[in-house]
Amino acid sequence: MTTLLNELIEKLKTNVKGHVVLPDDPNYDEVRQIWNARIDRRPAVIVQCTQADDVARAIAFAQENKLEISIRGGGHNVAGTAVCDNGVMIDLSMMKNVRIDAEKRRAYVEAGATLGDFDSAAQVHGLATPSGNVSETGIAGLTLGGGFGWLSRKYGMTIDNLVSAGVVTADGNKIQASETENADLFWAIRGGGGNFGVVTEFEFKLHPVGPEILAGLIAFPFSQAKQILTQYRKFVESAPDELTVWVLFCKAPPLPFLPENVHGKEVVLLPVFYVGDIAEGEKQIEPLGRFGDAYGEQIGVHPYVEWQQAFNAMLSHGARYYWKSHNLTELRDEVLDTIVNFADKLPLPQCVISLILVDGAPSRVPANATAYYHRDVKFLLNTDGRWEDVAQDEIGIQWSRAFFQATAPYASAGSYVNFMTEEEGDRVAAVYGANYDRLVQIKKRYDPDNIFHLNQNIKPQS
Repeated sequence: MTTLLNELIEKLKTNVKGHVVLPDDPNYDEVRQIWNARIDRRPAVIVQCTQADDVARAIAFAQENKLEISIRGGGHNVAGTAVCDNGVMIDLSMMKNVRIDAEKRRAYVEAGATLGDFDSAAQVHGLATPSGNVSETGIAGLTLGGGFGWLSRKYGMTIDNLVSAGVVTADGNKIQASETENADLFWAIRGGGGNFGVVTEFEFKLHPVGPEILAGLIAFPFSQAKQILTQYRKFVESAPDELTVWVLFCKAPPLPFLPENVHGKEVVLLPVFYVGDIAEGEKQIEPLGRFGDAYGEQIGVHPYVEWQQAFNAMLSHGARYYWKSHNLTELRDEVLDTIVNFADKLPLPQCVISLILVDGAPSRVPANATAYYHRDVKFLLNTDGRWEDVAQDEIGIQWSRAFFQATAPYASAGSYVNFMTEEEGDRVAAVYGANYDRLVQIKKRYDPDNIFHLNQNIKPQS
C-alpha cells in the first residue's frame, strides 16, 4: 500500500505545475499553517496550485483515493476550514495575479490574492471594489461568503460587484459562471461559500475611489459608553452612504494620539471612513466628536491602501481566535445595555466587541437576488475573541458564547457566514433563509456527493 501511494503521489507531482507538499517536507508546517492558530490540522497532501488545471487534478486525486478535501485561499477564515486532517489541502495561495482593465473598470483576480494584492493593483488607477478591512484576508473566501467593508454602504457587498467567476467543479470541469452562463451557479456562489466548486478567478466591477480618502479614529472613555451608543444609534439613521462608522469596545492600544495613561484601559473607539469629497466628509464627521468627552481623535486624509491595513495588527496572523456573531435590524436599548455590561468585563487584553454598520447599498438589493439572504440587516454584532496562549482558550471561548447567548433575544435571523466558527453547522439553514432550498438543489446538481463539505455546509438532498 505504501509503494502504491508513493507511486500515486509521484504521478500527482508530475501532473501538476505547482508543488506537492508532504508531511516529511521541510516546509510542511509553514505551508499548512493558517491565520487562526487555534486550528491545528495536518493534511496528508498539500497541492500548491498555480493554475486551474492543478485544481482539477488535485480534486481527481482526492476522489480516486477517497481523501477529504479542504480549500485554502487566504487561509483567513475563523473556522479554519482551509485545512483538513489526513486529506488533500488544495492551496491556492500561489495564484495571486491581479489584472486591471482601467478603461472597462474591471478587475480579474486569482483566488489566492489577498485584499492587499487587489487593492494595490486597483489603486494604481484610482479604482477599488468593496471588500474587507484587513489587507491579509483572502479575496476568495471573503467574496464567497458575501464580503463587506468600508466601501459597502456606498457600492454594495463584494458579491454585488462580482461579474463572473471561473470555477472548477467536483467532476473536474472548468466552467464560467455569470448572469448569462451557468447562472444558477453564479447565484449560489454569491454568498453560498465554497459549497459548489473551487473558484479560481473572479471578475469584479471597479469604482473610482481615492487614492486618498478621509478616515481615522475617535476614542472615548468607557464610562461614556451608553451615551455614545445612544447617540450613535440616532446619528447613523440619517448618515449618507459615503460615511461608515463602526463602534469597537476594547482595551486601548498604544495609539499615538492617546495619552499614555489611557493605554490598556477599556475605551470606546469609533473607526470612521468617508469616500467622496473631503470637505463634505469633514462636515459629516464633525458631530461624532461631540458624542462625549473624547480622549483624542486622529481623523485625516489617508491613502486608501494604507487605511485598508489599519486593523491588520488587531487581527494578525498566528493569534488564537474565536468569534460569535449576530445580525441586528435595530439597536434596542436592551442590546446596548448588554454590550456595555460585557465590554466592561473583557476577559483578555486583546478581546474586542464590534458593532459594524452595514446598512446602505447592500440593503437595497432584493433578498433573492443572490444566495446571501439577510439584506435587511443594519448591523453585525461580533465578539472578536483573541488571545495568544492555548491555556486561555476556555476563558475566551466561554466569554464569547456567553455574550452571544445574552444578546440572542435582540438579534434578527441568521448570521454572517464568514464570521461563523467551526461548530455552527446547525445555523446554516437560518443563514440562507428562504434561499436555502434553492441552494440545496444547486448543491445537488454541482456537488451531489458533497466532496466540498469543509465549509458552512449546505448538504445535498437525495
